[in-house]
Order: sequence, then C-alpha cells, then structure tokens
Amino acid sequence: MDNNNNNQIENANQNENQNENEMKNLEKKVTKILIKNYSNLLNGNSFKDFSIFVENESNPFEIKVHKSILSSRSPFFNESLRQESLSISLNQFNKKEMESILSYIYYGNISFENQENLIQLLEISIYFKLNLLKEIIQKKISNSINYSNFFQFLFQNRNLNSNEIEIKCFELINQNFSQIQNNENLFNLTKEEIIKFIQFKQEKKEIFQFDFFQFLNNWIKKRNERLKLRKYEQKMNEKKRLFHSFFSLFDKDSISKQDFDKLKQFQIFLPKSIFIKKQKKLIQDNKIQEKKIQEKEKKIKRRDKRIKSFESDIRNLKSENKKKEKEIEEKWKKENKEMKPIFDKYRDQYQKDLEYEKKMKEFGKAFADSEIIKDIEYVKKLQEWINDNDFFSKMKKGFSAKRDGFNSKNWHKAVDRKGKTLVIIKTKQNFIFGGFTQVGWNGNRDSYIQDSSAFIFSLRNDKGDRIPAKFTIKQPQCAIVDNSGNGPIFGYSWHDFNLHSNLQPGYSNFGDSYNLPNGITFNTDSGKSYLAGSYNSWVVDELETYFI
Repeated sequence: MDNNNNNQIENANQNENQNENEMKNLEKKVTKILIKNYSNLLNGNSFKDFSIFVENESNPFEIKVHKSILSSRSPFFNESLRQESLSISLNQFNKKEMESILSYIYYGNISFENQENLIQLLEISIYFKLNLLKEIIQKKISNSINYSNFFQFLFQNRNLNSNEIEIKCFELINQNFSQIQNNENLFNLTKEEIIKFIQFKQEKKEIFQFDFFQFLNNWIKKRNERLKLRKYEQKMNEKKRLFHSFFSLFDKDSISKQDFDKLKQFQIFLPKSIFIKKQKKLIQDNKIQEKKIQEKEKKIKRRDKRIKSFESDIRNLKSENKKKEKEIEEKWKKENKEMKPIFDKYRDQYQKDLEYEKKMKEFGKAFADSEIIKDIEYVKKLQEWINDNDFFSKMKKGFSAKRDGFNSKNWHKAVDRKGKTLVIIKTKQNFIFGGFTQVGWNGNRDSYIQDSSAFIFSLRNDKGDRIPAKFTIKQPQCAIVDNSGNGPIFGYSWHDFNLHSNLQPGYSNFGDSYNLPNGITFNTDSGKSYLAGSYNSWVVDELETYFI
C-alpha cells in the first residue's frame, strides 16, 4: 500500500515538473514571437504615424515610426510627443545611431560589436532617458576599462558624469599610481576629479604615501603654468589655496608618521592647524611617557625606602648586640662560602643546557619534515652516537620512500657516492632502527665496503621496554654491502639487516657483523627479532636516508 502511495506522489511530482517546463517553453516562444512582431513593425510600413528627421548629414533622411511605441518606451519621447505634431528633428545623431536606438526601443536589441562607440551609445541612452540601457552600457564600459585606456574613458566621462565609470578609472589610477605618477594624463585631471580621487581613497581607508603629495605639488605647478601666473605672489597664494582645499579632505590619521614628517617641506602651504594638532599629539604621548617614568621612579623610591629601612634595622641590630652581629656575619660568610660552589655548578650546568638546547634546535632542523623522527630525545641520541656536528648541521633528507618511491634503483640513485650516510627505518609494527656509515655506498655493485666507524642503532623497540641503543661493528671489512638489486644492507653474508628491491619486505640476522647487546646470541630468534620484532615478517612503513 505504501509503495503505491509513493509511486503516485512521484508520478504527480514528475507531471508537475513537466508542466512547469512546458510553461517556460511557451513563455520563451511568446517572447520570440513578440520580438519578431515588433521587428516587423519597425522594418515595415504599417500603422506608422510619426516621422524622425535627421538633416545634419550630407544625405538628410526620414525614419517612420509608431508614436505610441516610442512614447511608452522612452520618457524623452513621452514628453516630446505630447504635442499634436507629426514629426521631430534630431540633428545631433547620425542615421546608424538612430537605427541602433530604435531597435532597442522596439524590441530590446542593441549591438555592442564596435567597442569604440560605447560612449556615444551611453550619451544616446542618457539623452533618451533609457535608464535600463544606460545601466547595461555603463556595465559594458566598466568591464572594458583597463590599464591601457582608463585615462581615455575618464576624460570622455566628464560630459556623462557616470559614477561607475569614474570609480573604475580611479581604482586603476590607485593601483598603478607609482608607475604613472609622472604621466602627463595624470596632470590633466581637473581639480574636481582630484578631490573625488582623494575622497575615493579616504572611503577605502588607504594610507596616503608621500609620493601622492609630491604629485599634488607638481600638479599645482603645472596648473599655475597653464593659468599663466607669472607673479611669484600669485603662484604662492594659488598654491596655498589649493593645498588648503585638498588637505581639508584628508583624514590626518591616514597619513603615515614618516610621510607626515616629510610634509614639513610644504609647511608654508598647509594649514597650521595640521601641525599644531600633530604637535599636541606628540606632547600628549610625551606626557603619557613621562607619567610612566614617574610611576617607575616612585617604585624605585619605595624600593630604596625598604632598603634604607633594612639598613636601619641592621644598624640597630649592631648597636644592640655587637657580638650577635659578629656571629650573624660569620654565619653568613660561612653559608655564602658553602653555597658559592653549588651556585657556580648550577650556573655552569644551566649555560651548558642552554648551549645544548641551541644545538639541538639547529640539529633538529634536518628532521623538520621527517615522518619518523618526532622525538627530540631521538635527535639527541643520534647526535651523541654520530658525534659529528658538521654532518648534523649540514645534512638533508636526500631520500624518502614515501616521497621518492619504494624502489631500490631510486634509492641507489639518490645515495650512491654521497659519503657519510644515515639510514632510518620505521616498520608498520612501529619499530625504529637503522645504521650509519662514514664511507657510504660507492656504486660498485655486489661488493663489500669496509668501514670501521659504521654502527647500527635501535631507537624504538617495544619488546621488554628496551631503551635506544648503539651497536658498534666487529667485522669492519663487511660493514655494508653494495648490491644493485637491494636497498640498504648492513653486515656480512647473513646481513644484520637487508631491504629487498621494493624496500618494504626485508630481514634481519642481527649480530653477523655488528656487536649484539649482552645476553643475546647470534643466529637465534632473540638476535633475529631484536631490531624489527621478527626475522622477516616485518614491513617497512618509511625509509629515510640523510647525507650532506
């Protein structure tokens, strides 16, 4: 029963969606038919009852139109056609422009193929009071304004007074000011445009840099030249008047302190109140600073008073009982003598700890991106065992199996002929071990490499709570093996540990060439499982190799 109800509901929803789609298609069809009908009205001769004459061209022309359509679509025509007239003359437009605007009035179509006539189209839309078309063209112009043409559009906009075009031009001037501050077009801005630009920057809460004030100074100079002001007094008065006019718009907090200090070179042209206000702020800041100093001095005085009180108590104690004073002094000297070595010892140890921590931070940088070494104690142990600060400060992670691939060829390509090499392995069973060689792999395949300084180490070993340990070599002639088909191999024929060609499975017969810990015998289960928890059933999770 429930399934039948669900199917009925689903079918009803599908029918409803289908009906909505059919209605939308019908609406689109009706719109297309209306556009076609109005296009036919404009292009045909039926029912036309009004004429537009354009006589400013070499071939004057007449366009027949429908009075009712023009008056309903354009407020301009609505006002103009109220008189009982059968024609109107519009000599300020050419034939192409009139045809373009009539196609929009009749059926909402206008061509933007020619980007150069956008300003003319905007003028026409404003003239005929076609507000929607005006918005469309303004948006089109705004989208076409770029670094190469924004001055052109800004100057053309002077007769149109489009806020959207002006703001877009101001944004590009602001973004590229340092590159265009000497551009002649910038000096052709009017006083009103500069005022608007300053207000634009204020609204964006931008800091005014000194180069902008230099521009204002140069702009005023050029303006005075254009006005042909020759007398020095006239130039100075005009410059002062303009600077006052501009600076009245500034939020003084929007000028950086450094640039404000540079403004002093224009001080004679600027309102005195600006610098007086700044000086008052500096005085206020100084008072705050003085108050802090006074509070600090009061604390010092209170401290000195306590010291004097303490000294007075000592003097009174001396006067009361010289003998007791001597006993106290002797006791203090004795305690001081006894405590000094202890204090010196702690101080020296503290300095050593600081230096050690500093070194650890430097050495720890090499393991900053390590997937294995996450514990500073592991870093300390490795640094202690290797005992080579130069290697530790310069080494880098030259190979990571997760990053570079679980492949012995990739590993050899990275580590061969690198000299000193540190190998660290983490298994999926969470054992961490590895080895260090002073000599490194030399690329001579299937050979044993001698290294009396090589060692194997264990950092994490959960069996029996084993602590990190280093295991020195007992057969230096077989420290490591150079085998092209395997990854890192430490030890002779039985191999203390060995990674296969894909670097993940391996095996360990610890004690072959390296010294075992006390109580563990070579070629036994305890020896084979010491490093990785088993002889060959462990799997590598990550292999990292470090060298200079």
